Formats: sequence, C-alpha cells, structure tokens
Amino acid sequence: MTDRSSSTDLLQGTLDLLILRSLVFGPAHGHAIAHHIRQSSDAVLQVETGSLYPALHRGEARGWLTAEWAVSEKGKRAKYYRLTPAGRRQLTAEQARWQQVSLAIGRVLTAERQES
Repeated sequence: MTDRSSSTDLLQGTLDLLILRSLVFGPAHGHAIAHHIRQSSDAVLQVETGSLYPALHRGEARGWLTAEWAVSEKGKRAKYYRLTPAGRRQLTAEQARWQQVSLAIGRVLTAERQES
C-alpha cells in the first residue's frame, strides 16, 4: 500500500484474496494485477511492489498460482500468473470467509449498546 494517509491498510491475508480474485479474469502480470486492484477499488487500495511480488511468490509456493514468462502488450518480457484449480478453491473459501467477517464487523459497528 502506498501513502498510508490516503489509502486503507490491507488486513493480513487480504492481498492474497485480492490477487486470486484479479486472476479469475485470466492470466496477468504483476503490474496488471496491481492496476486491477487499484482500478476496481476506485484507487483506495494501492498495492506496492514490495507487497505484491512476495504475495505472488507465496501463491505459487502454495500451489494457488502458476507462472510463465511471456511478452507483455508493451513488448517487454513479463511473468504472467494464472490461477490453478487449488487457487480457485482457495478463492471460493476466502471469499466466503471474508463475507462472514465483513458481516460480523458490520453488525458490531451498528449494534446498540447491550446491558449486562
């Protein structure tokens, strides 16, 4: 994340979820993944290179992603990441968990004071 005063810090593990979701649309290189996250979040989430690439390597190590080198649309050599079947299963599980957590946080934020 860049400029902490104007962007939201990602909760631990959230970046993995955002990367997996970005790759649902097909293979992409790191810059395109970061751009998708930034654009989809209306520039609220801005992923730094120092966070993105370790997360992509972690996804490869966990078997959620595969990668291969190819030439980008700008004619440069780039590593393209693709979801594996295990990555799709992880995405489904993480989306369900995220929805559960966000609903729970919403309930806490809107709860009336409880008397003990």
